[in-house]
Amino acid sequence: MSRISRRIGSIAESATLAVDAKAKALKAAGRPVIGFGAGEPDFATPDYIVEAAVAAARNPKYHRYSPAAGLPELRSAIAEKTMRDSGYAIDASQVLVTNGGKQAVYNAFATLLDPGDEVILPTPYWTTYPEAIRLAGGVPVEVFAGPEQGYKVTIDQLEAAVTEKTKVLLFVSPSNPTGAVYTPEQVAEVGRWAAAKDLWVITDEIYEHLTYDDAVFSSIATAAPELGDKVIVLNGVAKTYAMTGWRVGWMAGPLDVIKAATNLQSHATSNVSNVSQIAALAAVSGPLDAVNDMRKAFDRRRKAMVAGLNAIDGIHCPTPEGAFYAYSDVRGLLGREIRGIIPATSAELAALILEQAEVAVVPGEAFGPSGYIRMSYALGDEDLAEGVARMAALLGEAK
Repeated sequence: MSRISRRIGSIAESATLAVDAKAKALKAAGRPVIGFGAGEPDFATPDYIVEAAVAAARNPKYHRYSPAAGLPELRSAIAEKTMRDSGYAIDASQVLVTNGGKQAVYNAFATLLDPGDEVILPTPYWTTYPEAIRLAGGVPVEVFAGPEQGYKVTIDQLEAAVTEKTKVLLFVSPSNPTGAVYTPEQVAEVGRWAAAKDLWVITDEIYEHLTYDDAVFSSIATAAPELGDKVIVLNGVAKTYAMTGWRVGWMAGPLDVIKAATNLQSHATSNVSNVSQIAALAAVSGPLDAVNDMRKAFDRRRKAMVAGLNAIDGIHCPTPEGAFYAYSDVRGLLGREIRGIIPATSAELAALILEQAEVAVVPGEAFGPSGYIRMSYALGDEDLAEGVARMAALLGEAK
C-alpha cells in the first residue's frame, strides 16, 4: 500500500516554482545564474500599500480571526474595482478573498466539479490549472493553439473538444504563459459559444492591466452577457501591484457558488492574513500610477527580449501582447548538436541552457506540448540583456 494517496501522488510540482528554486539554489552556490522562470515583477510593492500594512500590523483589531470570506471593506472594494476595470457589476457578497490566486483557482474548480466532469483547457496553459482540475476530480481536456494562430484557440477547436461531460471552459486573456490577448470580438465570440453550450466559464483576469501596443483587455463576463451568472472571475493583486508574496487573490461569481467556496475555505485555511488584506485594500482602492510605470518598463523589456530571441537561429518568438512572458517556439533547435549534446525535447534544451549558459528558462512541457520555452521579462534590464546574450552565444553553436 502506497504511503501517499493516488490523488496527491499524481500531482506534479509547480514547474515554474521548481525552475525558480533551482536557479536560486545555483545562485546560492556561487554560480551567476540569471532566472527567467518565475512570473514575479522585480519592483518593490508601492510604498502606500506597505504603509497601510504597517499600520494594520500595529492595530490589535487585525490580530484576530476575521470572516473566512474576507474583510467586508476589502470585499466591497474588490466589487467596486471589478466594475471599474471589467465593467462587471457584482455585490460584495459575491466576492471571496483567497490566499493568493492559486487558492481562488482551486476553490473555483472544487466548487463546480464532480468526479469525471470535463474542463476545456486552452493550451499552452499555466502549469497549475490542470493540477487544480484533477485535484477537484475533474478531467482537463487540452485544446492546443500554436504560434501560427497566435496561441489563441478557435471556435472550431472548442467545438471539437466539447462532449456531454463538459461542464467548464477555462478562459484566460491576457495569457500566462504565452502573452496572447484575445480581441474584444474574439472574447465575445467565445463567450457566446460557451453560453450556447450551457457551460460555466472560469476566467482568470490577473493580468488585466498588462497589455501592450493596440491590445486591450476585455472581460468575458461583460463581453458575453449571454452567459448570465455562469461566470466566475478570478483575480488578485500579485501581478498588477508587485505583491506576489502578500498572497491575496479572490474569486467573484454567483452567490451560491461563493457561499459554497467560502465553506470550503473555512475548513481549509480560514481567513487570509488581515495585514495582507489591508494592503490589498490600499492597492485596489488606490491609483494605478505605479502600475502604469511598471507596464512601461515591461513594454521596454518585452521588445528587447523578442528582438534578441528572434535573432537566434532556430528560435521563433511571437510578440506577446500582454502579461510579462515570451513564449518561444524552439523546435528549430531540437535534434541539433550543441556542445556535444543533441536535445530532443524542450525540457532537455532548457537543462542544457541552464548548465552551459547559466540561464534558467521553463520548458514547454510545463505548459503543454514540448517544443517551446517560456521566459519572463519581469526582471532587470541588465539581467535580461545578459541572459539573452548568453543564450545567443550558446545556441549559436547549434549544428
